[in-house]
Amino acid sequence: MGNSTGKSTEVAVATQLIAGTNSQFTKTQKLSFASDTFTPAQVLAQLTLLVTLRQAVDAARAALAAKLSAENAQLPALRAFMKVYKAFVLATFSNSPDVLAAFGLEPKTKKTPSVQTLAAAAAKREATRTARGTKGSAQKKGVKGAVTGVEITPITAGSPVVTPATAAPSAPTAGSATSGGTPHTT
Repeated sequence: MGNSTGKSTEVAVATQLIAGTNSQFTKTQKLSFASDTFTPAQVLAQLTLLVTLRQAVDAARAALAAKLSAENAQLPALRAFMKVYKAFVLATFSNSPDVLAAFGLEPKTKKTPSVQTLAAAAAKREATRTARGTKGSAQKKGVKGAVTGVEITPITAGSPVVTPATAAPSAPTAGSATSGGTPHTT
């Protein structure tokens, strides 16, 4: 046999040693090895104990694997149920801390920030506004944008509008202003 020392290999070796001992040492009274003397029954008892312990461990591992599998399958639903029930208990007894204590729960309390936390938040807010160049609402109202060079063409819906033709311009009369010019005075 090889020198494998795995536990299942040890069980296989012990099983073969039990079979060999039963067939070869049935009429022997004493066996001397490892600086001691043993009867064949003592040898068989030790080897059988090794096999029995390993089989018990293997059975326990199989049972553990089955129980872990069952737990893993049911755990998400059970956790969700517990979470909802906890919320129910908190809502039902929110004004009774002594009753919540019986459930091992504490009432929800609104955490008030410390003075240092408030000061740090205000300093951070100011630094952010300065870095971004943002202003307060009153200052924003005074800022108006100027847009130049934009031409807006309205879009009309419906049927096109027909414009009547205009009459030809009449000749200017004396003393009246000419188009584009300034009036003459004499």
